[in-house]
Amino acid sequence: MLQWLLTGGPIPVVLMLSGIFFLFYLRGYPWRAPKKMISSLSGGGEGESSSFRALMMALAGTLGVGNIVGVANALFIGGAGAVFWMWISALVAMILKYAEILLAVRHRQRDFGGRFFGGAVYYIKEHFLSKRKHRAAVFLSSLFAVFMIIDALAMGCVIQVNAVSSAVQGVLQLPPLFCALVLLLFTMPLLIKGSRDISALTEYLVPIMTGGYVVLSLAVLILRRDALGAAFSSIFSGAFSVESMGGGAFGFLTSKALRVGTMRGLLSNEAGCGTAPTAHASAAAKSPAAQGVWGIFEVFVDTILLCTATALVILVSGEDINAFGMDGVMLTIRAYSSVLGEFAGWFFLGAVFCFGYATVICWSGYGLENLKFLTTKKRWRRLYLLAVAVCIFFGAFAAPQSIWGISDFAITVLTLINITVLFLMRREIREETERWKGDQTP
Repeated sequence: MLQWLLTGGPIPVVLMLSGIFFLFYLRGYPWRAPKKMISSLSGGGEGESSSFRALMMALAGTLGVGNIVGVANALFIGGAGAVFWMWISALVAMILKYAEILLAVRHRQRDFGGRFFGGAVYYIKEHFLSKRKHRAAVFLSSLFAVFMIIDALAMGCVIQVNAVSSAVQGVLQLPPLFCALVLLLFTMPLLIKGSRDISALTEYLVPIMTGGYVVLSLAVLILRRDALGAAFSSIFSGAFSVESMGGGAFGFLTSKALRVGTMRGLLSNEAGCGTAPTAHASAAAKSPAAQGVWGIFEVFVDTILLCTATALVILVSGEDINAFGMDGVMLTIRAYSSVLGEFAGWFFLGAVFCFGYATVICWSGYGLENLKFLTTKKRWRRLYLLAVAVCIFFGAFAAPQSIWGISDFAITVLTLINITVLFLMRREIREETERWKGDQTP
């Protein structure tokens, strides 16, 4: 039972009930205004970076091994049915990402240079301070910041680097030390320079790697289109099978397919756990709600598009899901290369490197922002950068099983805190949504 709680057991229920609640509480908005949603994706307002750049930085944090290793591990642990619950968790959680980004923009702050910054820690602290609950404000916001730093080191560094190292070793037969040194050389100078250089890099890197990955996946699915029907059948039958249901409602909610699918979907799109607001807080947003719409689009690209592409490629390739165990990278590489040939292995290696590298620099930046919330002393910044370097080196050699558990636990804590605060601040969310709905500007 304890292991179930620590590795995301309650998260499927929390996410689904919270998402459904906000869909009804906001009366179906912003979904009920599709034209308005599309118009919110153009233009901008006051902020340091464009909304598109903020989206690319947020996607850099979400487009990583969650789309590759996370999906492959979900299939290995929970079966094909886990994909269905990825879809459901993503569709429900879109409204949660909308809400958390809305609050981040509404409660963002300016530094001495006039640049915006913010994130979940700031609206958590401000809410409890407004209620004169100073101890709760300090404790919960600090706890959230600490677990953001933990997840930045675990999921953002170790898991990402391990996936890249596994791909490099599997395709090029190069030792993990080579991968560690390359990623250290590419990452540390950028982190020392700061978040502006990180967001500038991700603005170009993310669209290129996303486009290439989609093209490669479409090529596999077109060539194996005759197997698509069986793949979808296995997804739906696996999600609702007697084995997955576990013998009743409680078994259904604790089934591997649902729990693993939801946790890997959450690891991929990060909706509801309060991570993406850090990137969106600096955006030149038309309004808090308009920037929140970008969060809906972010979840769609990450989970509905890219995670589905990975899962379908693995299922139609004919590769044995259990053949590589928890080594999701090699399973996915084999799935692509078995259909497209050895070229796909090289191309996929480049994709894994770009995905992993983008996530490392973005999440390391998230960690820095949350460390800044806790303390501005330079020695702590230096210690954090040293910890990032150690985790990159460690990740190149370490097996990820125990780190997945740490990451799941960190995301569980972040999600429970963030969802609780979203519920407490629901009136602000509806107020901004009503203001956005009534705004007649194109």
